Amino acid sequence: MFTNNLSSTTIGWVGIATGIVGLLAFVFIILLFAAGQPFGTMNDFCIGIAAVMSLVLVWMLFPRLHAQSPLLSRIAFVIAAIGAVLVLVGSGLAIFGVKGWFLSGLYMAAGNAMIGLWLLGLSYSGLKGGYLPHGLGVFGVTIGVILALGLVAIPGIFRGIDTSEYEISIVNLIWWVSSIGYLAGYPVWCVLLGRTLLSK
Repeated sequence: MFTNNLSSTTIGWVGIATGIVGLLAFVFIILLFAAGQPFGTMNDFCIGIAAVMSLVLVWMLFPRLHAQSPLLSRIAFVIAAIGAVLVLVGSGLAIFGVKGWFLSGLYMAAGNAMIGLWLLGLSYSGLKGGYLPHGLGVFGVTIGVILALGLVAIPGIFRGIDTSEYEISIVNLIWWVSSIGYLAGYPVWCVLLGRTLLSK
């Protein structure tokens, strides 16, 4: 499936590990609503770690995407790297209490949206090139689109909107939907990718 200097087994385990950390973040956010802290901090920490691991996965899968589309692969890598940095900024703001949970969440949503654009490009390329199973490719495209909805959080970041200014709006609902993508959908995709690679 993937032909580069890294074995499919290595990439597979990184994919599974990334997915597990992401799913832990999902568990912690549920526990936060059920029991309170320290599960919110643990959630923020896991989201940040998952972003770093995602960037490692992006780097590992770069040769495959580059072979299919050299220009797309470079653009996707840069976008994913910027996204990972934004997620780390959001995690740091929340963990250290520099900003409120809402603004921190905007950073995380926007950053994961950029990782979602990479996933969208990889999955679409994988479907065209036949190096991803059809089901995994379609799932990746779907999750990539859901993640990309988080791009609507970018204006809120520039405006510095935080909890005190929070109000229900269609924009807020859209980036909340994208949050389900990076808390549940994307980690599941990573695990499925890992299992697919390990089965080769």
